[in-house]
Amino acid sequence: MVDGLMTVEEAILKMREEGARPLLIEKRHDHDELGMVLLSDIARKVLAKDRPPQRVNLYEIMNKPVITVSPDMDVRYCARLFERYNLSHAPVIENGDVVGVISMPQMVLNGLASIEISDD
Repeated sequence: MVDGLMTVEEAILKMREEGARPLLIEKRHDHDELGMVLLSDIARKVLAKDRPPQRVNLYEIMNKPVITVSPDMDVRYCARLFERYNLSHAPVIENGDVVGVISMPQMVLNGLASIEISDD
């Protein structure tokens, strides 16, 4: 979880250091929604448009709101949701808290009945 005011340059450094992909953007208040930035967002919205990463904030390029899933969702339904909305990652929310992120490869490799959660 990172602040939306973080620059893309800082985000890239954080991703390298922590291996965090994607980055979830914190809510600014109780009635706000989560945001998310993928490497592909940085490539399309910053690099391809020749924008300086040190001058672009994450809130400018984030996807918001994002589709979330529950840890007890059947992996078949989660895969269908990913297919229907062309998702690559989704935050996993339990009791209003982010407990991880799920990706399509994780579902394929690990999921048999319920979602396996990663901490990155």
